[in-house]
Amino acid sequence: MAEKKSNVEFVDQKIEQKEIRKGSVWDIFDGSVLTKDRVVRQLPFVLYVTFLIILYIGNRYHSEKVIRQTMELQTELKEMRAQAISTASELEFISRRSEVAKLVESKGLGLKEAVEPPIKITVAKSRKNNEDD
Repeated sequence: MAEKKSNVEFVDQKIEQKEIRKGSVWDIFDGSVLTKDRVVRQLPFVLYVTFLIILYIGNRYHSEKVIRQTMELQTELKEMRAQAISTASELEFISRRSEVAKLVESKGLGLKEAVEPPIKITVAKSRKNNEDD
């Protein structure tokens, strides 16, 4: 019988040794701290926290903008109310009977104030029905 030779290759595997030495300041500046396995595993969480921080800052700016707009609108509303009150009082003053008479005289329209009160004219129903026919 022929001997079968099995082709088995031995691969030299490097055994990862934990680094015993503590990181130095140069490792931080060099960037080699970011390539360590422990840091790489935490990268998704760090990105998530960074996203939340950016979202929080953006929300803060947006809320401050809304508060500023609200304050401006409240100030404008106060001004509009004051203007509405002054316009209403001016209109009430101008529409008084004596002021209307003065304006008519100054414009020379030739209108006179009625001395007699107005009369209500009524029409009987039977007369109205006859006119419709």
